[in-house]
Amino acid sequence: MNEIMQNILTRRSVRAFRPDQVKDEDLEQILQAGLYAPSAMNRQTWQFTVVQGEDHLQTLTKAMQKALNNPNYNFYQPPTLILVSNVRENGNAFADTGCAMENMFLAAHSLGLATVWINQLKDTCDLPEVRRVLDGFGVPASHIVCATVALGYAKEPLPAARERVGVVKYVR
Repeated sequence: MNEIMQNILTRRSVRAFRPDQVKDEDLEQILQAGLYAPSAMNRQTWQFTVVQGEDHLQTLTKAMQKALNNPNYNFYQPPTLILVSNVRENGNAFADTGCAMENMFLAAHSLGLATVWINQLKDTCDLPEVRRVLDGFGVPASHIVCATVALGYAKEPLPAARERVGVVKYVR
């Protein structure tokens, strides 16, 4: 099996991270992978906002705890979050985001890093307490945060793959 297929088949979502920060050179490669994802008509209307540092992560976490009315919410406590936002009026924003996210996930896995897709900001990014934080991070008001990458080093070894049950149908 080639390395790309091996990378795809062994990547897993991780919800427990070590506190060690991601190396800048690894982060740059992961972001580059996202930037090279396909987008509708190659518009590339996304923005990747990297959030690191305990103060920034806590500011966003506290706003989300309030927005979700959940004092235990914590994004799974990764050392890095990548907020993937896109122009609200872009009818392909979520498809474009999905392509970029998968590229970043696979790049991260190839570098020995772990990821998980987080969706809560999609539904809360326009609540005033959350929007204030996002404005402070430079997320354009014209953008919706489509998804978030939690990124770091897995606390535990990755589990084996579960059986895949999706339907594949051939019409020949």
